[in-house]
Amino acid sequence: MALGEVFLADRVDTMLGTAFSERDGRVVPTTEDVALKDGAVKVRATFLYADLAGSAKLSDVCPWDTTAKIIRAFLDISTRLIRAYGGEIRSFDGDRVMGVFIGDSKNTNASKCGREIHWVVRKILHEKAKEKFASIRNNNIEIRHCVGIDTGEVRAVRSGVRNHNDLIWIGKAASFSAKLSDVREVGYHTFISSRVYNAMAADAKKDGDTNLWTEAKFTFAGKEEKVYKSNRWKKP
Repeated sequence: MALGEVFLADRVDTMLGTAFSERDGRVVPTTEDVALKDGAVKVRATFLYADLAGSAKLSDVCPWDTTAKIIRAFLDISTRLIRAYGGEIRSFDGDRVMGVFIGDSKNTNASKCGREIHWVVRKILHEKAKEKFASIRNNNIEIRHCVGIDTGEVRAVRSGVRNHNDLIWIGKAASFSAKLSDVREVGYHTFISSRVYNAMAADAKKDGDTNLWTEAKFTFAGKEEKVYKSNRWKKP
């Protein structure tokens, strides 16, 4: 059914003219917690994006079901680890999952979770995929990923139409963590903002006298930011 220019223009006017009814959130909101018409929930939260690297190459050289199995395994282990550390899953996007952490230990928990995802991907998923699938072995494919983490004040609002809608997250923490998960740097698979690093517990920064994180620079929205990266995985 053609909707027509007048109808669509009216919908845009309605969306742009919305006055949000905002409230503070004490838990990570679900879609049902936010009114579709004008709801907005403000939370201070830490966002973790876990993104599988190289899925385009997987799709190109591997049978479709091999690619599907690897992506499913990556999302399964990432989701389970996020939940084990108290995070809530709020989005899947292809081969990427988003976890949201709140509470006093949100930054420590998210950073440790990211390093555990690193261990499981490299020590379990990569090794088992290489052993099981000839297309992985024959094409010298390395199962890689990246985790990006940031923290801050965000608003959850609901977008879409009735029966076809979901939450969108407005605020730097959500978008910056997503961008960090796009980094592809050999050896480094966990990237956190300086805001996360400064709020973490000491045992998330060091293992004894060993620094777990290396300072780096990252450009976001045209500005250079201090971030921290780690190649030190953590065994679950």
